[in-house]
Amino acid sequence: MPNFNAPDSQTKSREQDRCARDFTSKRRTSLLALLLVFVGCSAPTPEGGASDTELLTTVYAPQNRPDVQGTIGAVSAGHPLAAQAGLEVLKDGGTATDAIIAMAGVLAVTRPHMNGVGGDAFGIFYDGATGEVTALNASGRSGAIATPEFFTNEGFDRIPDKGALSVSVPGAIAGWVDAHDRYGKKPFAQLLEPGIRFARDGFAVSTRLALDFEAQGADLNDFGKSLYLPNDGAPPSVGTLLQNPELAASLEDIASRKKEGFYNGEIAETLADFVQGQGGHLRASDFANHVSTWVEPLRLNYLEHTFIVMPPSTQGPAQLALMEMSKGHDIQSMGHNSSDYLHTLIELKKLAFADRDRWIADPEKADVPLARLLNPAYLAERSAMVDPSSAADSVPPGFGDDDVDTHEEERDDSGDTVYLTAVDKWGNAVSWIQSNFAGFGSGLLEPETGILLHNRGSLYTLEDGHPNQVAPNKRPYHTLSPMMALHADGDFSFTLGTPGGDSQPQSLLQISHNLLVFNMTPQEAIEAPRFRSMSDMRVSIENRVPRAALEGLASKGHQLTVVPGWTATFGGAQMIVFNRETGVLTAAADPRREAYALAY
Repeated sequence: MPNFNAPDSQTKSREQDRCARDFTSKRRTSLLALLLVFVGCSAPTPEGGASDTELLTTVYAPQNRPDVQGTIGAVSAGHPLAAQAGLEVLKDGGTATDAIIAMAGVLAVTRPHMNGVGGDAFGIFYDGATGEVTALNASGRSGAIATPEFFTNEGFDRIPDKGALSVSVPGAIAGWVDAHDRYGKKPFAQLLEPGIRFARDGFAVSTRLALDFEAQGADLNDFGKSLYLPNDGAPPSVGTLLQNPELAASLEDIASRKKEGFYNGEIAETLADFVQGQGGHLRASDFANHVSTWVEPLRLNYLEHTFIVMPPSTQGPAQLALMEMSKGHDIQSMGHNSSDYLHTLIELKKLAFADRDRWIADPEKADVPLARLLNPAYLAERSAMVDPSSAADSVPPGFGDDDVDTHEEERDDSGDTVYLTAVDKWGNAVSWIQSNFAGFGSGLLEPETGILLHNRGSLYTLEDGHPNQVAPNKRPYHTLSPMMALHADGDFSFTLGTPGGDSQPQSLLQISHNLLVFNMTPQEAIEAPRFRSMSDMRVSIENRVPRAALEGLASKGHQLTVVPGWTATFGGAQMIVFNRETGVLTAAADPRREAYALAY
Protein backbone atom coordinates (compact mmCIF):
# COMPACT_ATOMS: atom_id res chain seq x y z
CA MET A 1 0.00 0.00 0.00
CA PRO A 2 1.44 3.44 -0.86
CA ASN A 3 2.70 5.61 1.99
CA PHE A 4 0.72 8.85 1.97
CA ASN A 5 1.63 11.98 3.89
CA ALA A 6 -1.05 12.00 6.50
CA PRO A 7 -2.21 14.94 8.64
CA ASP A 8 -0.76 15.30 12.12
CA SER A 9 -2.44 13.56 15.02
CA GLN A 10 -4.20 16.71 16.24
CA THR A 11 -5.69 17.31 12.82
CA LYS A 12 -6.69 13.67 12.58
CA SER A 13 -8.33 13.86 15.98
CA ARG A 14 -10.37 16.85 14.91
CA GLU A 15 -11.28 15.03 11.73
CA GLN A 16 -12.45 11.99 13.70
CA ASP A 17 -14.70 14.15 15.82
CA ARG A 18 -16.10 15.79 12.74
CA CYS A 19 -16.63 12.48 11.03
CA ALA A 20 -18.49 11.11 14.06
CA ARG A 21 -20.87 14.04 13.81
CA ASP A 22 -21.11 13.72 10.05
CA PHE A 23 -22.05 10.05 10.27
CA THR A 24 -25.45 10.90 11.71
CA SER A 25 -26.15 13.84 9.44
CA LYS A 26 -24.98 12.87 5.97
CA ARG A 27 -27.50 13.57 3.29
CA ARG A 28 -26.23 10.66 1.26
CA THR A 29 -27.45 7.42 2.74
CA SER A 30 -26.12 4.86 0.30
CA LEU A 31 -24.14 1.95 1.70
CA LEU A 32 -21.09 3.08 -0.24
CA ALA A 33 -21.19 6.55 1.27
CA LEU A 34 -21.48 5.16 4.77
CA LEU A 35 -18.57 2.80 4.26
CA LEU A 36 -16.38 5.60 2.96
CA VAL A 37 -17.27 7.80 5.90
CA PHE A 38 -16.05 5.02 8.20
CA VAL A 39 -12.77 4.99 6.29
CA GLY A 40 -12.43 8.73 6.88
CA CYS A 41 -12.96 8.23 10.63
CA SER A 42 -10.26 5.61 11.08
CA ALA A 43 -7.91 5.78 14.03
CA PRO A 44 -4.44 7.25 13.70
CA THR A 45 -1.55 4.86 13.16
CA PRO A 46 1.66 4.91 15.20
CA GLU A 47 4.06 7.77 14.47
CA GLY A 48 6.10 7.14 11.36
CA GLY A 49 3.72 4.51 10.08
CA ALA A 50 1.07 4.59 7.40
CA SER A 51 -1.80 2.33 6.58
CA ASP A 52 -4.59 2.14 4.10
CA THR A 53 -6.83 3.94 6.55
CA GLU A 54 -4.61 7.03 6.37
CA LEU A 55 -6.24 7.87 3.06
CA LEU A 56 -8.99 9.52 5.10
CA THR A 57 -11.35 9.42 2.15
CA THR A 58 -14.82 10.63 2.98
CA VAL A 59 -17.98 11.58 1.12
CA TYR A 60 -20.14 14.66 1.36
CA ALA A 61 -23.33 15.57 -0.35
CA PRO A 62 -22.50 16.83 -3.84
CA GLN A 63 -23.74 20.25 -2.81
CA ASN A 64 -23.82 21.46 0.78
CA ARG A 65 -24.68 25.10 0.25
CA PRO A 66 -27.97 26.00 -1.44
CA ASP A 67 -28.42 27.35 -4.94
CA VAL A 68 -28.48 31.15 -4.84
CA GLN A 69 -30.62 32.32 -7.74
CA GLY A 70 -32.23 35.47 -9.06
CA THR A 71 -33.37 37.08 -12.28
CA ILE A 72 -32.23 40.70 -11.85
CA GLY A 73 -28.80 40.81 -10.26
CA ALA A 74 -26.25 38.73 -8.36
CA VAL A 75 -23.02 39.12 -6.41
CA SER A 76 -20.46 36.83 -4.84
CA ALA A 77 -17.64 38.04 -2.61
CA GLY A 78 -15.08 36.86 -0.08
CA HIS A 79 -17.03 38.00 2.98
CA PRO A 80 -20.78 38.14 3.75
CA LEU A 81 -20.67 41.85 4.65
CA ALA A 82 -19.15 42.61 1.26
CA ALA A 83 -21.79 40.57 -0.56
CA GLN A 84 -24.52 42.44 1.33
CA ALA A 85 -23.01 45.80 0.35
CA GLY A 86 -22.81 44.77 -3.29
CA LEU A 87 -26.39 43.55 -3.45
CA GLU A 88 -27.64 46.77 -1.85
CA VAL A 89 -25.89 48.77 -4.57
CA LEU A 90 -27.52 46.69 -7.31
CA LYS A 91 -30.95 47.06 -5.74
CA ASP A 92 -30.37 50.82 -5.52
CA GLY A 93 -29.81 51.06 -9.27
CA GLY A 94 -26.05 50.68 -9.39
CA THR A 95 -24.11 48.86 -12.07
CA ALA A 96 -22.10 45.69 -11.64
CA THR A 97 -18.98 47.86 -11.44
CA ASP A 98 -20.56 50.00 -8.72
CA ALA A 99 -21.26 46.82 -6.75
CA ILE A 100 -17.66 45.67 -7.24
CA ILE A 101 -16.26 48.93 -5.84
CA ALA A 102 -18.56 48.80 -2.81
CA MET A 103 -17.58 45.18 -2.15
CA ALA A 104 -13.89 45.92 -2.72
CA GLY A 105 -14.02 48.70 -0.15
CA VAL A 106 -15.64 46.43 2.44
CA LEU A 107 -13.21 43.59 1.76
CA ALA A 108 -10.29 45.97 2.25
CA VAL A 109 -11.51 46.31 5.83
CA THR A 110 -12.97 42.89 6.66
CA ARG A 111 -10.22 40.75 5.07
CA PRO A 112 -7.19 42.99 5.79
CA HIS A 113 -4.62 40.21 5.66
CA MET A 114 -5.70 39.26 2.15
CA ASN A 115 -6.26 42.53 0.31
CA GLY A 116 -6.70 46.20 0.73
CA VAL A 117 -5.85 49.77 -0.08
CA GLY A 118 -2.17 48.81 -0.13
CA GLY A 119 -2.58 46.01 -2.70
CA ASP A 120 -3.12 45.38 -6.42
CA ALA A 121 -6.16 44.48 -8.52
CA PHE A 122 -7.28 43.20 -11.94
CA GLY A 123 -10.69 43.15 -13.61
CA ILE A 124 -12.55 41.87 -16.67
CA PHE A 125 -15.72 43.72 -17.78
CA TYR A 126 -18.60 42.62 -20.00
CA ASP A 127 -20.84 45.33 -21.44
CA GLY A 128 -24.38 43.98 -21.53
CA ALA A 129 -25.49 46.47 -24.19
CA THR A 130 -22.68 45.97 -26.69
CA GLY A 131 -21.10 42.62 -25.80
CA GLU A 132 -17.74 44.37 -25.57
CA VAL A 133 -15.19 42.84 -23.18
CA THR A 134 -12.41 44.94 -21.66
CA ALA A 135 -9.77 44.29 -19.03
CA LEU A 136 -7.96 46.48 -16.50
CA ASN A 137 -4.48 45.90 -15.12
CA ALA A 138 -4.54 47.76 -11.80
CA SER A 139 -1.20 46.55 -10.51
CA GLY A 140 1.62 48.81 -9.43
CA ARG A 141 5.24 49.14 -10.47
CA SER A 142 8.63 49.20 -8.85
CA GLY A 143 10.30 52.43 -7.85
CA ALA A 144 12.40 54.44 -10.29
CA ILE A 145 15.58 53.42 -8.43
CA ALA A 146 14.76 49.69 -8.32
CA THR A 147 17.64 48.33 -10.38
CA PRO A 148 19.12 44.87 -9.78
CA GLU A 149 22.13 46.66 -8.30
CA PHE A 150 19.89 48.34 -5.74
CA PHE A 151 19.43 44.88 -4.21
CA THR A 152 22.76 43.20 -4.93
CA ASN A 153 24.74 46.12 -3.51
CA GLU A 154 22.95 45.46 -0.22
CA GLY A 155 23.98 41.81 -0.32
CA PHE A 156 20.74 40.27 -1.60
CA ASP A 157 20.76 37.39 -4.10
CA ARG A 158 16.94 37.40 -4.29
CA ILE A 159 14.12 39.81 -3.50
CA PRO A 160 13.07 39.47 0.15
CA ASP A 161 9.64 37.94 0.73
CA LYS A 162 8.67 40.49 3.38
CA GLY A 163 9.54 43.98 4.47
CA ALA A 164 10.08 47.24 2.62
CA LEU A 165 12.07 45.70 -0.24
CA SER A 166 9.06 43.58 -1.21
CA VAL A 167 6.75 46.59 -1.68
CA SER A 168 5.83 47.92 -5.12
CA VAL A 169 3.38 50.77 -5.72
CA PRO A 170 -0.16 49.67 -4.71
CA GLY A 171 -2.44 49.80 -7.73
CA ALA A 172 -5.88 48.85 -6.38
CA ILE A 173 -7.17 52.37 -5.70
CA ALA A 174 -6.38 53.59 -9.20
CA GLY A 175 -8.20 50.50 -10.46
CA TRP A 176 -11.31 51.32 -8.42
CA VAL A 177 -11.38 54.84 -9.80
CA ASP A 178 -10.65 53.91 -13.42
CA ALA A 179 -13.29 51.17 -13.42
CA HIS A 180 -15.83 53.57 -11.96
CA ASP A 181 -14.99 56.30 -14.45
CA ARG A 182 -15.77 53.97 -17.34
CA TYR A 183 -18.57 51.76 -16.02
CA GLY A 184 -19.91 53.29 -12.79
CA LYS A 185 -23.18 55.12 -12.25
CA LYS A 186 -23.51 55.82 -8.52
CA PRO A 187 -21.33 58.49 -6.84
CA PHE A 188 -17.91 57.07 -6.05
CA ALA A 189 -17.91 58.39 -2.50
CA GLN A 190 -21.24 56.72 -1.81
CA LEU A 191 -19.83 53.34 -2.84
CA LEU A 192 -17.07 53.52 -0.21
CA GLU A 193 -19.44 54.41 2.63
CA PRO A 194 -19.91 50.79 3.84
CA GLY A 195 -16.16 50.15 4.00
CA ILE A 196 -15.56 53.46 5.79
CA ARG A 197 -18.29 52.62 8.31
CA PHE A 198 -16.85 49.18 9.09
CA ALA A 199 -13.35 50.62 9.47
CA ARG A 200 -14.52 53.45 11.76
CA ASP A 201 -17.20 51.69 13.81
CA GLY A 202 -15.83 48.17 13.62
CA PHE A 203 -17.06 44.80 12.41
CA ALA A 204 -17.36 41.54 14.29
CA VAL A 205 -14.33 39.24 14.22
CA SER A 206 -15.28 35.80 12.94
CA THR A 207 -13.78 32.49 13.97
CA ARG A 208 -12.13 32.16 10.59
CA LEU A 209 -10.65 35.65 10.72
CA ALA A 210 -9.18 35.08 14.17
CA LEU A 211 -7.60 31.82 13.02
CA ASP A 212 -6.16 33.51 9.94
CA PHE A 213 -4.67 36.34 11.99
CA GLU A 214 -3.06 33.88 14.39
CA ALA A 215 -1.66 31.71 11.60
CA GLN A 216 -0.37 34.49 9.36
CA GLY A 217 0.57 37.36 11.65
CA ALA A 218 4.07 36.33 12.74
CA ASP A 219 5.82 38.74 10.34
CA LEU A 220 3.71 41.79 11.16
CA ASN A 221 5.52 44.87 12.40
CA ASP A 222 4.71 46.19 15.86
CA PHE A 223 1.96 48.46 14.54
CA GLY A 224 0.34 45.54 12.75
CA LYS A 225 0.56 43.26 15.76
CA SER A 226 -1.00 45.88 18.02
CA LEU A 227 -4.05 45.95 15.72
CA TYR A 228 -4.39 42.36 14.54
CA LEU A 229 -2.71 40.43 17.39
CA PRO A 230 -3.53 42.67 20.36
CA ASN A 231 -3.79 40.02 23.05
CA ASP A 232 -0.09 39.31 23.72
CA GLY A 233 0.35 37.92 20.22
CA ALA A 234 -3.14 36.45 20.02
CA PRO A 235 -5.91 37.73 17.71
CA PRO A 236 -8.97 39.67 18.83
CA SER A 237 -11.59 37.50 20.48
CA VAL A 238 -14.30 36.11 18.24
CA GLY A 239 -17.31 38.41 18.25
CA THR A 240 -15.42 41.54 19.29
CA LEU A 241 -15.40 44.60 17.07
CA LEU A 242 -12.26 45.29 15.05
CA GLN A 243 -11.78 48.98 14.28
CA ASN A 244 -9.19 50.79 12.17
CA PRO A 245 -10.02 54.51 12.42
CA GLU A 246 -6.84 55.52 10.59
CA LEU A 247 -7.86 53.39 7.62
CA ALA A 248 -11.35 54.92 7.79
CA ALA A 249 -9.78 58.38 7.46
CA SER A 250 -7.68 57.21 4.50
CA LEU A 251 -10.75 55.78 2.79
CA GLU A 252 -12.63 59.03 3.39
CA ASP A 253 -9.81 60.94 1.67
CA ILE A 254 -9.92 58.48 -1.23
CA ALA A 255 -13.72 58.74 -1.41
CA SER A 256 -13.60 62.53 -1.74
CA ARG A 257 -10.45 62.98 -3.85
CA LYS A 258 -10.18 59.62 -5.62
CA LYS A 259 -6.68 59.06 -7.06
CA GLU A 260 -5.49 62.40 -5.76
CA GLY A 261 -6.42 61.23 -2.30
CA PHE A 262 -4.07 58.25 -2.47
CA TYR A 263 -1.32 58.89 -5.02
CA ASN A 264 -0.68 62.56 -4.35
CA GLY A 265 -0.40 64.48 -1.14
CA GLU A 266 -0.35 63.28 2.43
CA ILE A 267 -1.12 59.56 2.06
CA ALA A 268 1.46 59.00 -0.70
CA GLU A 269 4.11 61.03 1.11
CA THR A 270 3.50 59.19 4.36
CA LEU A 271 3.67 55.74 2.76
CA ALA A 272 6.75 56.63 0.70
CA ASP A 273 8.60 58.02 3.72
CA PHE A 274 7.65 54.91 5.70
CA VAL A 275 8.99 52.55 3.04
CA GLN A 276 12.10 54.63 2.35
CA GLY A 277 12.91 54.76 6.04
CA GLN A 278 13.17 50.97 6.05
CA GLY A 279 15.35 50.72 2.96
CA GLY A 280 12.68 50.30 0.27
CA HIS A 281 12.84 51.70 -3.26
CA LEU A 282 9.54 53.63 -3.39
CA ARG A 283 9.40 57.40 -3.32
CA ALA A 284 6.48 59.86 -3.41
CA SER A 285 7.16 60.48 -7.12
CA ASP A 286 6.59 56.74 -7.82
CA PHE A 287 3.10 57.05 -6.34
CA ALA A 288 2.40 60.25 -8.28
CA ASN A 289 3.47 58.67 -11.58
CA HIS A 290 1.32 55.54 -11.21
CA VAL A 291 -1.35 54.71 -13.82
CA SER A 292 -3.59 51.71 -14.44
CA THR A 293 -3.68 50.18 -17.91
CA TRP A 294 -6.68 49.12 -19.98
CA VAL A 295 -5.51 46.04 -21.86
CA GLU A 296 -6.84 43.64 -24.48
CA PRO A 297 -7.83 40.40 -22.75
CA LEU A 298 -6.75 37.01 -24.03
CA ARG A 299 -9.32 34.61 -25.48
CA LEU A 300 -9.52 30.88 -26.19
CA ASN A 301 -12.32 28.74 -27.60
CA TYR A 302 -12.83 25.68 -25.40
CA LEU A 303 -15.87 23.53 -24.55
CA GLU A 304 -18.13 25.60 -26.84
CA HIS A 305 -17.24 28.74 -24.88
CA THR A 306 -14.85 31.64 -25.31
CA PHE A 307 -12.72 31.87 -22.17
CA ILE A 308 -11.34 35.31 -21.36
CA VAL A 309 -8.36 35.99 -19.08
CA MET A 310 -5.85 38.72 -18.32
CA PRO A 311 -2.72 39.02 -20.47
CA PRO A 312 0.79 39.34 -18.98
CA SER A 313 1.94 40.55 -16.49
CA THR A 314 -0.45 37.91 -15.08
CA GLN A 315 -0.41 34.13 -15.38
CA GLY A 316 -3.49 34.29 -17.64
CA PRO A 317 -1.55 32.65 -20.52
CA ALA A 318 -0.95 29.59 -18.32
CA GLN A 319 -4.72 29.28 -17.88
CA LEU A 320 -5.32 29.22 -21.63
CA ALA A 321 -2.38 26.89 -22.21
CA LEU A 322 -3.92 24.42 -19.78
CA MET A 323 -7.21 24.52 -21.65
CA GLU A 324 -5.64 24.25 -25.09
CA MET A 325 -3.52 21.28 -24.01
CA SER A 326 -6.57 19.62 -22.45
CA LYS A 327 -8.06 19.36 -25.95
CA GLY A 328 -5.52 16.62 -26.66
CA HIS A 329 -7.02 14.30 -24.03
CA ASP A 330 -10.44 12.66 -23.72
CA ILE A 331 -11.26 14.33 -20.44
CA GLN A 332 -14.90 13.29 -20.29
CA SER A 333 -14.34 9.58 -20.85
CA MET A 334 -11.74 9.47 -18.08
CA GLY A 335 -14.44 10.32 -15.55
CA HIS A 336 -14.55 13.02 -12.93
CA ASN A 337 -11.69 12.82 -10.43
CA SER A 338 -10.49 9.47 -11.67
CA SER A 339 -6.78 8.83 -11.29
CA ASP A 340 -6.27 9.18 -15.06
CA TYR A 341 -8.14 12.47 -15.14
CA LEU A 342 -6.31 13.97 -12.19
CA HIS A 343 -2.94 12.72 -13.41
CA THR A 344 -3.49 14.29 -16.82
CA LEU A 345 -4.37 17.70 -15.39
CA ILE A 346 -1.44 17.62 -12.97
CA GLU A 347 1.01 16.81 -15.76
CA LEU A 348 -0.44 19.48 -18.04
CA LYS A 349 -0.02 21.98 -15.23
CA LYS A 350 3.69 21.19 -15.03
CA LEU A 351 4.07 21.91 -18.74
CA ALA A 352 2.10 25.17 -18.61
CA PHE A 353 3.92 26.41 -15.51
CA ALA A 354 7.37 25.66 -16.92
CA ASP A 355 6.68 28.10 -19.75
CA ARG A 356 4.96 30.53 -17.39
CA ASP A 357 7.90 30.68 -15.01
CA ARG A 358 10.35 31.13 -17.87
CA TRP A 359 8.57 33.88 -19.79
CA ILE A 360 5.74 35.77 -18.07
CA ALA A 361 6.61 39.34 -17.13
CA ASP A 362 5.58 42.94 -17.72
CA PRO A 363 5.16 43.24 -21.51
CA GLU A 364 5.87 46.99 -21.31
CA LYS A 365 9.40 46.21 -20.11
CA ALA A 366 10.19 42.75 -21.48
CA ASP A 367 9.71 40.61 -24.57
CA VAL A 368 7.00 38.07 -23.75
CA PRO A 369 6.62 35.61 -26.69
CA LEU A 370 2.87 35.32 -26.23
CA ALA A 371 2.03 34.16 -29.76
CA ARG A 372 4.42 31.24 -29.48
CA LEU A 373 3.35 30.34 -25.95
CA LEU A 374 -0.29 30.06 -27.04
CA ASN A 375 0.26 28.60 -30.51
CA PRO A 376 -2.12 25.59 -30.82
CA ALA A 377 0.43 23.46 -32.70
CA TYR A 378 3.08 24.14 -30.07
CA LEU A 379 0.70 23.32 -27.24
CA ALA A 380 -0.40 20.11 -28.98
CA GLU A 381 3.24 19.02 -28.99
CA ARG A 382 3.58 19.89 -25.33
CA SER A 383 0.36 18.08 -24.46
CA ALA A 384 1.59 14.90 -26.15
CA MET A 385 4.51 14.81 -23.70
CA VAL A 386 2.24 13.61 -20.89
CA ASP A 387 3.09 10.04 -19.89
CA PRO A 388 -0.22 8.45 -18.86
CA SER A 389 1.49 6.01 -16.51
CA SER A 390 4.13 8.12 -14.78
CA ALA A 391 4.45 11.52 -13.11
CA ALA A 392 7.26 13.75 -14.33
CA ASP A 393 9.76 14.85 -11.70
CA SER A 394 10.56 18.10 -13.51
CA VAL A 395 9.57 19.69 -16.80
CA PRO A 396 11.72 22.23 -18.69
CA PRO A 397 10.18 25.11 -20.62
CA GLY A 398 9.44 24.40 -24.26
CA PHE A 399 11.96 26.95 -25.47
CA GLY A 400 14.42 29.50 -24.12
CA ASP A 401 17.99 29.56 -22.89
CA ASP A 402 18.77 26.69 -20.56
CA ASP A 403 21.04 28.86 -18.43
CA VAL A 404 18.23 31.16 -17.31
CA ASP A 405 16.76 30.13 -13.98
CA THR A 406 13.01 29.52 -14.23
CA HIS A 407 12.55 29.92 -10.48
CA GLU A 408 10.39 26.89 -9.91
CA GLU A 409 11.02 26.85 -6.15
CA GLU A 410 7.90 27.10 -4.00
CA ARG A 411 6.84 30.66 -3.29
CA ASP A 412 4.86 31.94 -0.36
CA ASP A 413 1.67 32.17 -2.37
CA SER A 414 -0.85 30.76 0.05
CA GLY A 415 -3.43 32.76 -1.75
CA ASP A 416 -4.12 35.74 0.43
CA THR A 417 -6.38 37.27 -2.13
CA VAL A 418 -10.08 38.04 -2.53
CA TYR A 419 -12.19 37.42 -5.61
CA LEU A 420 -15.49 39.19 -6.21
CA THR A 421 -17.98 39.25 -9.04
CA ALA A 422 -21.26 40.94 -9.94
CA VAL A 423 -23.93 40.93 -12.68
CA ASP A 424 -26.52 43.70 -12.89
CA LYS A 425 -29.99 44.14 -14.40
CA TRP A 426 -28.54 45.51 -17.64
CA GLY A 427 -26.54 42.34 -18.22
CA ASN A 428 -23.20 43.92 -17.31
CA ALA A 429 -20.78 41.53 -15.63
CA VAL A 430 -17.48 42.03 -13.80
CA SER A 431 -14.86 39.50 -12.76
CA TRP A 432 -12.54 41.20 -10.23
CA ILE A 433 -9.65 40.16 -8.00
CA GLN A 434 -7.46 42.09 -5.53
CA SER A 435 -4.69 41.01 -3.22
CA ASN A 436 -1.89 41.67 -0.75
CA PHE A 437 -0.16 38.51 -2.10
CA ALA A 438 1.11 36.68 1.03
CA GLY A 439 -0.62 36.78 4.40
CA PHE A 440 -0.55 40.39 5.60
CA GLY A 441 1.50 41.23 2.52
CA SER A 442 4.83 42.81 3.41
CA GLY A 443 3.94 42.71 7.10
CA LEU A 444 4.18 46.52 7.20
CA LEU A 445 1.26 48.47 8.61
CA GLU A 446 1.80 52.22 8.32
CA PRO A 447 0.30 53.60 11.57
CA GLU A 448 -0.79 57.10 10.46
CA THR A 449 -2.82 55.84 7.50
CA GLY A 450 -3.85 52.40 8.82
CA ILE A 451 -2.74 50.97 5.46
CA LEU A 452 -1.13 47.55 5.21
CA LEU A 453 1.28 47.32 2.27
CA HIS A 454 1.41 44.33 -0.05
CA ASN A 455 4.51 42.33 -1.05
CA ARG A 456 3.93 41.79 -4.78
CA GLY A 457 7.40 43.18 -5.38
CA SER A 458 8.84 39.95 -3.94
CA LEU A 459 7.96 38.23 -7.21
CA TYR A 460 10.64 40.02 -9.21
CA THR A 461 13.80 38.02 -9.84
CA LEU A 462 17.40 39.19 -9.81
CA GLU A 463 18.32 36.59 -12.44
CA ASP A 464 20.17 38.30 -15.27
CA GLY A 465 18.40 37.82 -18.59
CA HIS A 466 15.06 36.72 -17.11
CA PRO A 467 12.07 38.72 -18.45
CA ASN A 468 10.85 39.25 -14.89
CA GLN A 469 14.17 40.68 -13.66
CA VAL A 470 13.55 43.74 -11.50
CA ALA A 471 13.93 47.08 -13.27
CA PRO A 472 12.77 50.66 -12.66
CA ASN A 473 9.05 51.37 -13.10
CA LYS A 474 8.28 47.74 -13.95
CA ARG A 475 5.31 45.61 -12.94
CA PRO A 476 6.11 42.27 -11.29
CA TYR A 477 4.83 38.94 -12.55
CA HIS A 478 1.37 38.37 -11.05
CA THR A 479 -0.59 35.28 -10.04
CA LEU A 480 -3.95 37.07 -10.01
CA SER A 481 -6.23 35.50 -12.64
CA PRO A 482 -9.86 36.59 -12.92
CA MET A 483 -11.77 34.78 -15.66
CA MET A 484 -14.92 35.15 -17.70
CA ALA A 485 -16.61 32.88 -20.24
CA LEU A 486 -18.91 33.73 -23.13
CA HIS A 487 -21.05 31.49 -25.31
CA ALA A 488 -19.71 30.89 -28.78
CA ASP A 489 -21.97 33.65 -30.16
CA GLY A 490 -20.63 36.19 -27.67
CA ASP A 491 -23.41 36.14 -25.09
CA PHE A 492 -22.33 36.23 -21.46
CA SER A 493 -22.12 32.83 -19.79
CA PHE A 494 -20.28 33.03 -16.46
CA THR A 495 -17.65 34.69 -14.30
CA LEU A 496 -15.20 32.70 -12.22
CA GLY A 497 -12.21 33.36 -9.99
CA THR A 498 -10.44 32.25 -6.85
CA PRO A 499 -7.65 33.14 -4.46
CA GLY A 500 -4.80 30.68 -4.31
CA GLY A 501 -1.60 31.94 -5.93
CA ASP A 502 -0.18 29.21 -8.13
CA SER A 503 -3.31 27.13 -7.60
CA GLN A 504 -5.56 29.62 -9.40
CA PRO A 505 -5.25 28.22 -12.97
CA GLN A 506 -5.49 24.69 -11.61
CA SER A 507 -8.66 25.38 -9.64
CA LEU A 508 -10.31 27.34 -12.45
CA LEU A 509 -9.67 24.52 -14.91
CA GLN A 510 -11.14 21.94 -12.54
CA ILE A 511 -14.20 24.06 -11.80
CA SER A 512 -14.78 24.82 -15.50
CA HIS A 513 -14.66 21.11 -16.28
CA ASN A 514 -17.04 20.40 -13.40
CA LEU A 515 -19.53 22.87 -14.84
CA LEU A 516 -19.24 22.22 -18.58
CA VAL A 517 -17.98 18.63 -18.89
CA PHE A 518 -19.45 16.92 -15.85
CA ASN A 519 -22.70 18.94 -15.76
CA MET A 520 -22.55 20.08 -12.16
CA THR A 521 -24.48 23.00 -10.76
CA PRO A 522 -22.34 26.09 -10.06
CA GLN A 523 -22.28 25.33 -6.35
CA GLU A 524 -21.47 21.66 -6.95
CA ALA A 525 -18.70 22.68 -9.34
CA ILE A 526 -17.08 24.81 -6.65
CA GLU A 527 -17.57 22.37 -3.78
CA ALA A 528 -16.24 19.33 -5.65
CA PRO A 529 -12.89 18.15 -4.23
CA ARG A 530 -9.79 19.60 -5.86
CA PHE A 531 -6.07 19.03 -6.11
CA ARG A 532 -3.22 21.51 -6.01
CA SER A 533 -0.01 20.49 -7.75
CA MET A 534 3.04 21.93 -6.04
CA SER A 535 6.59 21.92 -7.43
CA ASP A 536 8.23 18.62 -8.47
CA MET A 537 6.12 15.54 -7.61
CA ARG A 538 4.16 16.94 -4.68
CA VAL A 539 0.40 17.18 -4.83
CA SER A 540 -2.02 18.35 -2.15
CA ILE A 541 -5.43 16.80 -2.61
CA GLU A 542 -8.68 16.87 -0.68
CA ASN A 543 -9.82 13.77 1.12
CA ARG A 544 -13.15 13.75 -0.66
CA VAL A 545 -11.43 12.46 -3.81
CA PRO A 546 -12.25 8.75 -4.22
CA ARG A 547 -9.84 6.34 -2.57
CA ALA A 548 -9.20 4.48 -5.81
CA ALA A 549 -8.09 7.72 -7.45
CA LEU A 550 -5.63 8.44 -4.63
CA GLU A 551 -4.17 4.97 -4.95
CA GLY A 552 -3.92 5.35 -8.71
CA LEU A 553 -2.11 8.69 -8.42
CA ALA A 554 0.35 7.26 -5.92
CA SER A 555 1.07 4.33 -8.24
CA LYS A 556 2.02 6.82 -10.96
CA GLY A 557 4.60 8.44 -8.67
CA HIS A 558 2.77 11.47 -7.30
CA GLN A 559 3.72 12.38 -3.74
CA LEU A 560 0.36 13.02 -2.12
CA THR A 561 -0.62 15.01 0.91
CA VAL A 562 -4.27 14.18 1.62
CA VAL A 563 -5.94 17.17 3.27
CA PRO A 564 -9.10 16.73 5.38
CA GLY A 565 -11.91 19.22 5.67
CA TRP A 566 -12.38 22.43 3.71
CA THR A 567 -9.19 24.46 3.71
CA ALA A 568 -7.86 27.57 1.99
CA THR A 569 -5.08 25.51 0.45
CA PHE A 570 -7.39 24.96 -2.50
CA GLY A 571 -8.54 28.53 -2.91
CA GLY A 572 -11.96 30.03 -2.32
CA ALA A 573 -13.79 30.23 -5.63
CA GLN A 574 -16.85 32.25 -6.58
CA MET A 575 -18.85 32.43 -9.76
CA ILE A 576 -22.03 33.73 -11.36
CA VAL A 577 -23.66 31.74 -14.17
CA PHE A 578 -26.34 33.12 -16.46
CA ASN A 579 -28.86 30.72 -18.01
CA ARG A 580 -29.96 32.56 -21.13
CA GLU A 581 -32.79 30.08 -21.73
CA THR A 582 -34.50 30.87 -18.41
CA GLY A 583 -33.01 34.26 -17.55
CA VAL A 584 -31.86 32.93 -14.17
CA LEU A 585 -28.62 34.04 -12.54
CA THR A 586 -27.01 31.49 -10.22
CA ALA A 587 -24.32 32.75 -7.84
CA ALA A 588 -22.03 30.37 -5.98
CA ALA A 589 -19.46 30.77 -3.20
CA ASP A 590 -16.80 28.49 -1.79
CA PRO A 591 -17.18 27.08 1.74
CA ARG A 592 -13.37 26.82 1.92
CA ARG A 593 -13.29 30.48 2.94
CA GLU A 594 -15.76 33.12 4.14
CA ALA A 595 -17.23 33.74 0.71
CA TYR A 596 -20.96 34.33 0.25
CA ALA A 597 -23.24 34.74 -2.74
CA LEU A 598 -26.49 36.70 -2.98
CA ALA A 599 -29.01 37.30 -5.77
CA TYR A 600 -32.43 38.84 -6.31
